[in-house]
Amino acid sequence: MKIPGLSLELQRLLAPVPTWHARITLADWQVAALAVREAGGRLLALWGTTSAPGVAVCAAYVTADGVVWLELPLPGEQTSYPDLVPVFPAAARMQRTVADLTGLRAAGAADQRLWLNHGAWPADYFPLRHATEAGQDFPDAQLLDYAFVRVEGDGVHEIAVGPVHAGVIEPGHFRFSVVGEKVLRLEQRLGYTHKGIEQRMTQLPPLQAYRLAGRVSGDSTVAYAWAYGMALEAAAACDISSRASHLRALMLERERIANHLGDLGALGNDAAFAFGLSQFSRLREDWLRLSHVVFGHRLMMDCVVPGGVAGDIDGAHIDRLNRQCDVVEREVQTLRAVYDEHAGVQDRFMGTGSVSPALAAQLGLTGLAGRASAQAWDLRCDHPGPPYERLQVKMATQRSGDVAARVAVRFDEVFESLRLIREILADLPAGPVRQVLALPDHASRGAGWVEGWRGEIFVALELDGAAGQHRIRRCHCHDPSWQNWPVLEHAIIGNIVPDFPLINKSFNLSYSGHDL
Repeated sequence: MKIPGLSLELQRLLAPVPTWHARITLADWQVAALAVREAGGRLLALWGTTSAPGVAVCAAYVTADGVVWLELPLPGEQTSYPDLVPVFPAAARMQRTVADLTGLRAAGAADQRLWLNHGAWPADYFPLRHATEAGQDFPDAQLLDYAFVRVEGDGVHEIAVGPVHAGVIEPGHFRFSVVGEKVLRLEQRLGYTHKGIEQRMTQLPPLQAYRLAGRVSGDSTVAYAWAYGMALEAAAACDISSRASHLRALMLERERIANHLGDLGALGNDAAFAFGLSQFSRLREDWLRLSHVVFGHRLMMDCVVPGGVAGDIDGAHIDRLNRQCDVVEREVQTLRAVYDEHAGVQDRFMGTGSVSPALAAQLGLTGLAGRASAQAWDLRCDHPGPPYERLQVKMATQRSGDVAARVAVRFDEVFESLRLIREILADLPAGPVRQVLALPDHASRGAGWVEGWRGEIFVALELDGAAGQHRIRRCHCHDPSWQNWPVLEHAIIGNIVPDFPLINKSFNLSYSGHDL
């Protein structure tokens, strides 16, 4: 990859390799971002670090050849770095989060409002730079008024929804500017489920922190635990067994199907088709119950561990898993035909909440929602690791970018995941399911990158092994919802307010994985 104006060192960094890490200078920070964009790459994650030997801001980019992890150390007392929003709009909220947690700010950024700090701690307090005790109160903290963007004009009014919602749902505030029922603008306010995960990570032993990683977003526990395990295994220069990688993939595909079944039912319900909800809920419940029987937990939490998996499966388990795949495939095929032929459902789905391929590319829409808008990215196809490199995953894509397209991608992915599960079970290698990890007695780092059911889960891990005292110096867990939440604001424009629950569910983004 040769980009005019890019230093020879950065040219080398963008060479065909799976993962690179390097420290760069202020002068190259925006240059590298531009080079990635011009080469068709995208921003994967952006985070700050305040651990020794100094403060830095990091960015991970996806190129055709893999992940480029660039670290920008900030000299002396400097706390600012060049703004990446003009290159990658998805960086905006990530940069605001870096400012809240570390005090490092993007110079010249148009939006400098607080994001995660809702007034729970003082404006001059930065959780990743100052020690915090569990349950610590800040008497000087004050609730903050958030400056929502106002839309002016005849007949324009605002509808405030949340952060508390009906039913069992995480908190998020949505401010609609509307004329009649037509939405002119939506602005989100998230961060209500901020839990201090990144600071807590530094307080846990590296071999135990996978349990917290698997709880960043509970519906993606397998993907997060695998990404953390991958990062730790890379830092320890340890390869897991072929059997362990197959069992991880088996669980990951079961996690994907469980979430798709739940969403397909909920989407039917949001279109006033309760039959769909009842049928898909039944299938999902049966799916989760068998996961509990085979793996010991309905969501398979704590089943992916450093070095492999927590337990093995036997021939009886394989038979039950295969039989369930046959049942689910038959029933989902029938239900898809029902959805496709139901005029009322299709009237609600088609043309609703559209995101054009051009807008999706500009804003960095990723994962399932991205593939519904012609963004053909799927790690299982683009950068397949074991065992996906031999499974030949067929990517599900659509172009219309509406609710109907996101539903179609879910159906297609259910059938493909069922095929993958059968292949994994038919050719499950022999061997151990867990390797013992020997952590190095020196500083090391690793990255984990897994295609979860929503999209790419990324974990950047830095370890300090000085004097044999192994600890986590920094662990950043990134959910694809960071990229996709802002796109939801665009998807609702021009639609009516009552369609928002349907559009929102068609994305089904994570609050917890976003708020950290």
